[in-house]
Amino acid sequence: MKVEALIFNIIAAFCVITAVVYGFWSKEPIGTTALALSAGLTGLIGGFFWFVSRRIDARPEDRRDADMADGAGELGFFSPSSYWPFGLALSTALMGLALAFWYSWLILIALAALLITVGGLLFEYYVGQNATQS
Repeated sequence: MKVEALIFNIIAAFCVITAVVYGFWSKEPIGTTALALSAGLTGLIGGFFWFVSRRIDARPEDRRDADMADGAGELGFFSPSSYWPFGLALSTALMGLALAFWYSWLILIALAALLITVGGLLFEYYVGQNATQS
């Protein structure tokens, strides 16, 4: 996590420096505000990663003496045959379209589709044929 914290904090520092230079050079408030907000958001993420990195054991990516074999092993469980991410992408695209044109009826339909697909993705392995026995 220290590597990620360093990356995001460097980006935040770059955005701060760029916001100051851009603000003095152009006297344009919108771009300066956007750069300042970008610095705040990336600094927030970098701060979170730094905070978490102090509380967990060092990963192979964070150690200089680590070998390639130290990072081997299972990284997590990824569903091999789920159609829910595709449905989630479609409902998110529909919501973006509804918000872009501000159709209130389409916003309600897209919101319902989003809730259904998020629920389906979340509870995929708790109901139906893929349910795990406990």
